[in-house]
Amino acid sequence: MPSPEPTPELTPDLTSLKSPRVTAARRLAKRSFRGKERRFIVEGPQAVREAVAHLVEVYATPEAAERHADIAEAARSAGVPVLTASDAVIAEMSDTVTPQGIVGLCRFLDSPFEEILRARPRLVAVLANVRDPGNAGTVLRCADAAGADAVVLTDASVDPYNPKAVRASVGSLFHLPVAVGVPVERAVSGLREAGARVLAADGAGERDLDAELDDGLLGAPTAWIFGNEAWGLPEATRALADDVVRVPIHGRAESLNLATAAAVCLYASARAQRAPAGCRSVTST
Repeated sequence: MPSPEPTPELTPDLTSLKSPRVTAARRLAKRSFRGKERRFIVEGPQAVREAVAHLVEVYATPEAAERHADIAEAARSAGVPVLTASDAVIAEMSDTVTPQGIVGLCRFLDSPFEEILRARPRLVAVLANVRDPGNAGTVLRCADAAGADAVVLTDASVDPYNPKAVRASVGSLFHLPVAVGVPVERAVSGLREAGARVLAADGAGERDLDAELDDGLLGAPTAWIFGNEAWGLPEATRALADDVVRVPIHGRAESLNLATAAAVCLYASARAQRAPAGCRSVTST
């Protein structure tokens, strides 16, 4: 019996690293070019799948296009071109050391701050002077998981479209409104006018998160301000808030990192807002 014919190898549509498409995509590694073009790169099947509604183009190796045929089909159904590319081209477009074979060119999707305010949000995370893209993306993911209504990045914070921030958000960037470049004073005044109590999360806070829960204060609409990884919130920013709240350290740890503290605060608010009568803590009687 004759052997079956080998499956012919597919020739990718894009193989030259000097292609204008490749050059344009690679330039998006820089914030200035992202801002000019209002586009950014998403990498990997999970991120590209989440980004379908915002995609401009998809590039995938023939193997990845076959393996993730559902993503290619969803993109084509949305009118997004899907081009096959060589491994070298995908690597050139990617920011990671080990690319997953598929990348997408995506439009900016940030929301106007005034639009967020009009929705009267009940839970918002404000990132003030957060410079680490991994932390920014992780806080965005935590906010999404806690059911927050929006995330606001002040004008001194990292670009949420930084490749590391996009990866750290694990798709959450596409799940909730994100406002970018808002002056911290405007963020605070706007959210307060929209009915939110503004809390600054800081290890030196006079208020204790447990006390906030015990006193039933977290059930109201709340905006949490989270500060820089290294030096926290400056006094001027703390002074803008209605209260400064610390996460209690019950053990011997010196402190919590930004993303962990944000997760604790956001989930405390989420629990309180979802429970009857504002949810007093489990220690209450």
